[in-house]
Amino acid sequence: MATNAEIAAKLLRDAATFFRHVGEQNDPIKDQMDSNAQAYDTIAELVETEPTAEFDLIDQR
Repeated sequence: MATNAEIAAKLLRDAATFFRHVGEQNDPIKDQMDSNAQAYDTIAELVETEPTAEFDLIDQR
C-alpha cells in the first residue's frame, strides 16, 4: 500500500509532466512551463526524502 507521501510525490511528478507537455506544444510559454515543472519535481523530491520537514515561506506580496 502506498503512503500519502508516495501518492503526493507521484501526483506532483505527473503535474510536472503535464507542464512539460504544455510547454512543448506552446513555445511562447515553454520557459514558464519548464520552470513550473522543475518546481513540482523539486517538491516531489522533498516529499519523498523528507516528508515531515518544514521550511519558512517568504511572504511575496
